Amino acid sequence: MPMKPKRPCRYSGCPKLTDHKSGYCEDHRKMMEQHYEKFTRGYDHHKRYDERWRRIRNRYISRHPLCELCQSHGKYKAAQLVHHILPLADGGTHDESNLQSLCISCHEKIHKRSRRIY
Repeated sequence: MPMKPKRPCRYSGCPKLTDHKSGYCEDHRKMMEQHYEKFTRGYDHHKRYDERWRRIRNRYISRHPLCELCQSHGKYKAAQLVHHILPLADGGTHDESNLQSLCISCHEKIHKRSRRIY
């Protein structure tokens, strides 16, 4: 199967071609990822979701192995993610009362729904 043609790098003024999904060439990809981490995300992902969070997440998902939203609709689907009901950015905590185990599709639905409100 033929490959897609390369596109110009999305970085302004860069003449290089790329076939990477981000649209940036090798020179600008890392720089743009760092820019996203610093300005767009607004927090250090590695500080917020550290080893302590991974332990809490693993303990919660072992106690709640099924998607809680699917269960409320009478379906049984394995959970892959632990979701904060009240986001950490809005004052939520890692407390079990603020957590919910979800499958990937339910997690995506929640985040798409919350984006449409704004």
